[in-house]
Amino acid sequence: MKLESKVWFVYLLECSNGKLYTGITLDLAKRFSQHSTGKGAMFTRLNRPERMIAAQPCENRSEASKLEWRIKGLTAVQKRLLVETWSLTAGLPGHSPEAAGQAEGGE
Repeated sequence: MKLESKVWFVYLLECSNGKLYTGITLDLAKRFSQHSTGKGAMFTRLNRPERMIAAQPCENRSEASKLEWRIKGLTAVQKRLLVETWSLTAGLPGHSPEAAGQAEGGE
């Protein structure tokens, strides 16, 4: 019996105070909703997420976790530069084209 392959995503959220949050999930829309309603991480309960600025698919949870760990070691500027290289921004939960590129700074 072959197990169904699931795509994991590493995602970055931009919070209302300009800070950035990095996480992993199987379902981007569901996870953004959880963060937005205070049911996500403690960080996003304290720093209200406004939009998902990028997501990157990974082959499995291990790959996603390793990428998440590397991203969390970057500065806010480095994270924003990384986001520019990722192609998955249109259609992300909480993402609006007019908001792209706004709110520099943060962590």
